Amino acid sequence: MNPLNKPTSRILAVIVLLFVGSTAFPGLTGCGRGSDVWRDTLYAIADSSPGLDAEAKREVARFEKALRSKAERKNIARSMRHFKDAFRRVRWSYVEPVDEGALIDVAIEGLERVEEDVSQVVAPDEYVDRALHRMVASLDPHSGYLDAEEYRDIDIATKGEFGGIGVRAGMDADSGAIRVISPIEDTPADRAGIKAGDLIVKIDGLPIKGMDLAKAVRLMRGAPGADILLTVERDGLRPFDVSITRAVIRIKSVRWRFEEGVGYLRVSSFNRKVSDGIRQALKDLRSKHGSALTGLVLDLRNNPGGLLDQALSLSDAFLDDGVIVSVRGRRERNNRAYKAEDGDISGGLPMVVLINGGSASASEIVASALKENGRALIMGRQSFGKGSVQTIAPLARSGALRLTTALYYGPNGHTIQARGVLPDIVIQEAKTPVSTKNAGRPTLVEEAVPRRREADLPDAFPAEQEWAKAARATLWETQCPTTRKEKDHMLGCAHLYLRMGSVANFLDRVGVLAAM
Repeated sequence: MNPLNKPTSRILAVIVLLFVGSTAFPGLTGCGRGSDVWRDTLYAIADSSPGLDAEAKREVARFEKALRSKAERKNIARSMRHFKDAFRRVRWSYVEPVDEGALIDVAIEGLERVEEDVSQVVAPDEYVDRALHRMVASLDPHSGYLDAEEYRDIDIATKGEFGGIGVRAGMDADSGAIRVISPIEDTPADRAGIKAGDLIVKIDGLPIKGMDLAKAVRLMRGAPGADILLTVERDGLRPFDVSITRAVIRIKSVRWRFEEGVGYLRVSSFNRKVSDGIRQALKDLRSKHGSALTGLVLDLRNNPGGLLDQALSLSDAFLDDGVIVSVRGRRERNNRAYKAEDGDISGGLPMVVLINGGSASASEIVASALKENGRALIMGRQSFGKGSVQTIAPLARSGALRLTTALYYGPNGHTIQARGVLPDIVIQEAKTPVSTKNAGRPTLVEEAVPRRREADLPDAFPAEQEWAKAARATLWETQCPTTRKEKDHMLGCAHLYLRMGSVANFLDRVGVLAAM
């Protein structure tokens, strides 16, 4: 695949974690197992990557000529060193060979965009930053250039605390607006009534359409306590304004509770606190409930991913052995398999993992590892399908590259990319159920709710193969009971399965419940 042959106007169709104060792509922000994300980035892009050959030098010279025709002459040499550093790393470390001429064409388009946005004289650094933003984003939906400010913000995001309003969102390719994936629980956006699927079309009265993603994010940043006015479009309603006061967003990545003999573990994102949080959760559940704890539910729904080392640690926490995930890239020396070590912290308790179309990247690593090693039953809906690895590599002068450097593969050797994880028990979301009796059992005619996935993103890497195995059963969510605490059908099905003890007993019981 050569994504650079596609129209570059589509590069804004990326899914990001937009915490409004920081941005991070859903996926692996790049750290080796047990290492600090910034000190030891995953397969860190080699500083020893070779210099440019004659053809590459000619292409870079073409960019320099375009830059000199537009920017003021002061500091052009320094700015070009920065551009060459980034170009060299992309050329050497990207997951597949790049079309150098096409890359430079897109970078020059970035120079043209500067003049559309400003009327005054622009410094070479600004031109180069814009060119790199556009050039690297054209590779695939998850690669990008981070200027100095964005690079700092990503570090803040992975620590689980930052300033903003608290939404997960991305640029919508069709409308050019920001599409909300989900508000983060108990944040200003959540309390203000922002909902999944909302389109944010204006920020403080300024239309978003036509902006690049980085500019839209900057407009939404602000100090805690500062107000922001969002203009929102929602299906079936006229556009309306929502005033939100920014705050410090503290992501509690792991929450837990005990209900009806089951320990519920909710992991909302894979920041640096997940590993410690999961171990604390099991310690707390065991100390308070002892032998009354008969099963576990790990809820990864709408978890967009995060740090690789945390996904590995979480998987390993419930496995005694087996491969967790394999990573394969363009450079064979970067290929490796991560294996579990002895020590299931739950003592082998029966386990259900919940996923849906918002479960991506690190969530998919955990789900596939626990499924394919026979450790847990997976319930829910097909996951997002984000199976590529991004490496964060600081550049010599400032900023960094977020580059797709590999694809990851489940224990069975199949990649998750553009395909996702298929649950053992698929529980379809529905809009309007209609029930008719058929030999004492209901036949449900329902409309499934469509959801955008990795395979729908422009320039996404395609799936490499079909499913390894079919799902064992498919239900509508209205066939599931709900739990006492929440009207959550999927969670209710997980509880029911753990009580029934087998898939056969569970499916038989669901049929009885659905007929009542």
